Amino acid sequence: MPVRGTLVDIPTADGTADAYLAHPDDGRAHPGVILYMDGFGLRPQLERMADRLASAGYTVIVPNAYYRNGRAPVVELPELIDLEQVGELFARIGPLLDTLTPEATARDADAYLRWLAESPLVQDGPVGLTGYCRGALLALRTAASHPDRIAVAAGFHGGGLATDRPDSPHLGADRITAELYFGHADQDPSLPPEQIDRLAAALTAAGVRYRAEVYPGAPHGYTQADTTRYDAAADERHWEALLALLKRVLPA
Repeated sequence: MPVRGTLVDIPTADGTADAYLAHPDDGRAHPGVILYMDGFGLRPQLERMADRLASAGYTVIVPNAYYRNGRAPVVELPELIDLEQVGELFARIGPLLDTLTPEATARDADAYLRWLAESPLVQDGPVGLTGYCRGALLALRTAASHPDRIAVAAGFHGGGLATDRPDSPHLGADRITAELYFGHADQDPSLPPEQIDRLAAALTAAGVRYRAEVYPGAPHGYTQADTTRYDAAADERHWEALLALLKRVLPA
């Protein structure tokens, strides 16, 4: 269906988060979805992904998680991000990632969910989440911090989901009521097999409804068409899984 996209400002406890909003251009309210960005930040690639979700019948926001450091783009990016030549880029992104603490993530989620609840473009009721790379971590934390508001959450090529740190996202599994889906990247150094197993064990022990798959041969970042790690087949598999999950749990 036709989609309208625009930039919006979302008041938060720590300032104002700029965000991209995409929604069906039909004048009706639709289920809300938060799309959590990867480490490279809010940019045209994520806007295109939000548009595709919106065309399936959802009202989607993509917040600039780095808003404390400025409006997007906080870091200037090349048109095609070569992940084999990004040392200098990661040196600038690393400190931004460090600002996304569990406490800041929960405060931001409060604001995003409040904005969705107050928007005439969003149906009443719980919302969905999808996240990429670091965004998968943010989605998992939000599902744990706001169980009464999140019906479904998905994460793709997520990293650091089940570390040995005391603030690891998997430790919030017992607070999650949403249904989860994970599309892990194959041989992903940011989520090695021991973390995949640790995450699965925590979710199973907590009785969380979830499905986790490892996409064979898919590299970390496989959904991002503006990087050299893009994998078209894995990306399309991600879309099939995500849209099927949303249609079943949060029908448009």
